[in-house]
Amino acid sequence: MKDLLRTADLSAVDFRLLLDIAAEFKRDPRRQRDYLRNEAVVLYFNKPSTRTRISFETAVARLGATPVSVGASDLQLGRGETIEDTALVISRYARAFVIRTFADDDVRRFASAASIPVVNALTDGHHPCQSVADLLTLREQKGALDGLKIAYVGDGNNVAHSLMEAAALCGCSVAVATPEGYRPDPAIVEHARGLGPAEIAVTGDPAEAVRGADAVYTDVWLSMGDPEKERKKRLDALRPYRVDEALMAGAKPDAVFLHCLPAHRGEEVSAAVMDGPRSVVFDQAENRLHTAVAILFALLEGRIEGA
Repeated sequence: MKDLLRTADLSAVDFRLLLDIAAEFKRDPRRQRDYLRNEAVVLYFNKPSTRTRISFETAVARLGATPVSVGASDLQLGRGETIEDTALVISRYARAFVIRTFADDDVRRFASAASIPVVNALTDGHHPCQSVADLLTLREQKGALDGLKIAYVGDGNNVAHSLMEAAALCGCSVAVATPEGYRPDPAIVEHARGLGPAEIAVTGDPAEAVRGADAVYTDVWLSMGDPEKERKKRLDALRPYRVDEALMAGAKPDAVFLHCLPAHRGEEVSAAVMDGPRSVVFDQAENRLHTAVAILFALLEGRIEGA
């Protein structure tokens, strides 16, 4: 397997291997510090980023390479050069390419033309790197993953898509609670259901979703650039899906709270939950670094077989 474009590209064995490799790098962060010595990895960001950019730049440095971060205005893509031509050129310069952009098809086209590993660092449809960090955090908190229940409450977006796929590969069940109009892509839900025996449920009732959950997860409701009319519509629809102390009370007493960040306290999550003792969001954010190292290393080493 050359690329990681969505979580479902991985097999269950691959996913658990990534968790094991990430745990090894977390224990000994510089264990492969000369692995990519005198090499470069290109990081392309077509939208702003905090955790993804810094975690991947640091991951590349820990493997001994130079991270070359570029944006949309830095490449000739903005002047009409094709995605395929750009991929062919960068393949001659760098050992891997990490891309954070909008359209999934753009990432697929780049990966198809490139001869180097391509990592999807976020698109409109998928966020595979986040899902690896999510399950690493849950494994650290709970030990074995098999049989755990994860409740996702809010907008059925790219994070929800990748979480469902990751959970299915690890034997976790997922209950997704969203309002009508904000449900996850039905095709992705069905695909996730085919990845493993655990249940993937979609409901409109957040209390039902969190009942008996080992972890409760949410994400932001609003994205940068949303028009004001859309912002009001989204807030009105999603307000009943806020994760607060009352909702968390429906989960198991030892349930943890997850959020991929950035968080908007008072919107998708209350400050009491976000900053409370059950929140592991900053462990989760740290694990973006260790899993980024693991993903790059495993792809370049040919350790991942693919689904």
